[in-house]
Amino acid sequence: MNLKQMEHMLALAASGSFSRAASQCCLTQPALSRSVQALEDELGARLFDRLGRTVLPTALGEEVLRRARRIVDEVAELQHCAGALRGHEAGSLRLALGSGPGALLMVPVMEHVARSHPRLKLTLTRGPIKAQLEQLRQREVDAVAVSHRGLVPAPDLDIEVVGELRAGFVCRSAHPLAGRPRVSFDELLRFPIASTALSDDIALTLVRHYGPQANPAQLVSLECEDVASLIETVRRTDAVFLGIVKAADAGLLDGTLAELMLAPPFEDHARFALVSLRGRSVPPALDLFRRLVRERLQHDHPRAPAKKLRRRAAKASAPAAAARQAGQAAT
Repeated sequence: MNLKQMEHMLALAASGSFSRAASQCCLTQPALSRSVQALEDELGARLFDRLGRTVLPTALGEEVLRRARRIVDEVAELQHCAGALRGHEAGSLRLALGSGPGALLMVPVMEHVARSHPRLKLTLTRGPIKAQLEQLRQREVDAVAVSHRGLVPAPDLDIEVVGELRAGFVCRSAHPLAGRPRVSFDELLRFPIASTALSDDIALTLVRHYGPQANPAQLVSLECEDVASLIETVRRTDAVFLGIVKAADAGLLDGTLAELMLAPPFEDHARFALVSLRGRSVPPALDLFRRLVRERLQHDHPRAPAKKLRRRAAKASAPAAAARQAGQAAT
């Protein structure tokens, strides 16, 4: 027996007529009769009594109808769920985010899901790369978004590079160094440097640019995996953030933060990867996340011209200057 035969039987029971049931099922009456007859032959008993033009289910027919309704309803629900999953409208997605992707993607991903896919259950976690990869291997998460530099290739992992963003130094716009056309590394060393744990590759790049004094082991005095907390600390103090410039996008756009231009220029990029378990079927909603990641991790915040940075610094320091002048006048 098959699903179509069950649907034909349900239509016949509901209409009580072969002709009406055939019309509902878009079949000829002989075709519908053959379908019902084939089901009766397979079960070895009549499912309907033909009483003239009236058709009524037998005792066995009633039992088969009861089960057939449940089966057809379950199949319809399964098809609906499959369609919802394909359209990212339902289901679940569990993601682990590294420090950089977490700062750039956490809020935008939750905001997009809340607005456009409210039936999708999204779970986001943070943590060290090794722990996140172990979660992936234990099937506790569906994918991991991390810095490509921290990854070690493995035969059970699919590693897809999904973006590249520029790294640099960012401070508050009222910082003593803000607005200068160029800042020497020695000048930078007068202030605390805030950053996440940096890879050996970045350490080598820094040392190559600025010498042994740029080794992160000595350079970084404020280390934290939460980039948002680092940015907020930089916004409130004279600490300088070292990391992905785009993580400070909001402050750079509203003028509360400024990027420092070092001499020689610091030129480095962070690459980000989406890691999944090889051979494992992933939720359809992962395609949604992949698109968001590519969109968010492909567009850098442009460097502001030095003149614009100086204007920002002057504007940010104006209240403090006014307060000093007021105090001098009072004395």
